Amino acid sequence: MSPVEIGLISIGAIIFMIYLGVYIPIALGVVSFVAIWIMRDSYELSFALLKIAIGDSTMEYTFATIPLFTFMGLIVSKAGLGADIYAVMNQGCRRITGGIGMATVGANAVFAAVTGSSIASASVFSKMSVPEMLKHDYNPRFAVGVVAGSSVLGMIIPPSAMLIIYSFVAEQSVGEMFLAGVVPGLMLAAAYVLAIWFMGRFTPAFVGGSKIETETLMPWSEIAAKTIPILVLIVVVLGGIYTGWTTAVEAGAAGSLLGILIAAVRGRINLRSFWETVIETGHITAAILFLITAASMYARMLGLAGLPNELQTLLATVNFDFFWIMVILVVLMLFLGTILDTASIILIVVPLFLPLIDSMGLSLVWFGIVAVVAAEIGLLTPPLGLSCFVIKATLDDDRIKLKDVFLGALPFAFVMLLVLILLIRFPALSLAILS
Repeated sequence: MSPVEIGLISIGAIIFMIYLGVYIPIALGVVSFVAIWIMRDSYELSFALLKIAIGDSTMEYTFATIPLFTFMGLIVSKAGLGADIYAVMNQGCRRITGGIGMATVGANAVFAAVTGSSIASASVFSKMSVPEMLKHDYNPRFAVGVVAGSSVLGMIIPPSAMLIIYSFVAEQSVGEMFLAGVVPGLMLAAAYVLAIWFMGRFTPAFVGGSKIETETLMPWSEIAAKTIPILVLIVVVLGGIYTGWTTAVEAGAAGSLLGILIAAVRGRINLRSFWETVIETGHITAAILFLITAASMYARMLGLAGLPNELQTLLATVNFDFFWIMVILVVLMLFLGTILDTASIILIVVPLFLPLIDSMGLSLVWFGIVAVVAAEIGLLTPPLGLSCFVIKATLDDDRIKLKDVFLGALPFAFVMLLVLILLIRFPALSLAILS
């Protein structure tokens, strides 16, 4: 067999193994290791490339962003900032049709700016906003759909774990990827709010909801107490990166320290919970490191097989322009989104298209935003919509089935697709802050 044929078989084997439930890094690493061995008939080369892949992952200074931002997200969750920002948002939106849904989107957007995790957002807001909406007679499908849709903001609005993973795969600056994610993330949040208003106006039966009587408004002092800590945290982290005062690593360290202080002042942390947070951070960091190392091996296997060059030659032969290349990319990612999780899609597809995008003179930072948004749609689509599964597992309500979660998330997946088209058509949206 030729190297190209071995490479194609390897990709199929990786997807098949992940679909069977094999741990993603093991599927990527083992298949890539064996494929390189077969292609060059040298297990020494496979071990040498594995050594290089591990060294490239662990020795990178920017890798420190992963444990720091992971720790910051966990400590912020323990401090109860998600519940606080949701309570404040709810005050301003309660009397609007679909207002609690809008408040959920807004709170998720703010929460995403300090946690960077879609799964954390899905878990936290399933417990807070879904019972609140059901209490006011909102349609259960709408209630879970809002949470599922807005939870993906955690992987787009920085600091995002998926943007960090992409930056390692594409060898791009983590700080630039974070800044590039701000405008698309806010766009998506605004599009969700607009979609909720549209559904409330033209499909009120799907939204539901009863009239909310006048309630005692939260005093300004309480609003300030709930919002100032999280706003300060956002300014310190993203403001430091944007102004150039701090690197992404330094911003993560500053945010972690500030998160500890906030949790301590609120009495939400003690030595035991602090140690538990450190251990959990270590587990998550080790898993991501394993993932990045395996992805590095996979990228080297593709390079040895010559698959990126073959793809570039194929697309040039059939004379595909930028439009059709983007169509192929998006369709491929949407298809894989039905069977694989976001990290798998990024790690499998991005190395194939990177050389092609680079040769066209396009921004790899912009491409990263497009790739992450396209892959994130998979969090909302069956049969492997991870956010939907998390929401169903978190909710203890027999009225809501997994089918309801997927159907409720469908309009928000469509909104994501529209935003993705805008980001592809107007790359300046992703690069606005960087220019």
